[in-house]
Amino acid sequence: MTNGVERLAAAAEIRRQARGDEQREARYHEARVLLLIERFTTAKRSLDGLTKLAKLDFLLRYPTMLERLLIEQGGSWPAGAEPTSSERLAVESRMTRYKYGPWDQRYYSVLGSLAGRGLITYGGSGRAEFRVTADGAMAASMLAQTDEWAVVAQRVVLLKKHFDKSGSALKTLIYDRLPDAVDRPLRTEI
Repeated sequence: MTNGVERLAAAAEIRRQARGDEQREARYHEARVLLLIERFTTAKRSLDGLTKLAKLDFLLRYPTMLERLLIEQGGSWPAGAEPTSSERLAVESRMTRYKYGPWDQRYYSVLGSLAGRGLITYGGSGRAEFRVTADGAMAASMLAQTDEWAVVAQRVVLLKKHFDKSGSALKTLIYDRLPDAVDRPLRTEI
């Protein structure tokens, strides 16, 4: 009897830990996407379209790919924002090759969570437009000041400066200049 109870308790603990891991991972993706939307929101403009969001997020998550495009354009990293040696060897959060290049199926839940908590709004006709709210801007500012997110925030500034293009233009740039990221079967990891 005790053995069965111990097994049930152990299984419950494993499930609890797995839920905690899932929540931490979701918050990680939400923070990164919030930083992107905040930087690309201006008084007159939103971040226009899921394609643009996905391509910017791809460059943010794969800093060695961003570096290749940056060097090609004659740009350089801000001090301390360049890829670390571990980032040169591995990717922290992989994306999937989909119809129009890199994609992450979590975007819908991430964007829904951010909107549900009042950190972003979205709408638009024909294509989604994402805009940070006042609460979202404050949360993004607080994130950017933490040690954990400061480098990501610097990279988002770099993306805004050098890659504030349409989603279609970013898709073409990635296809043309980073073929190793898209020359693979659909739905495979990059």
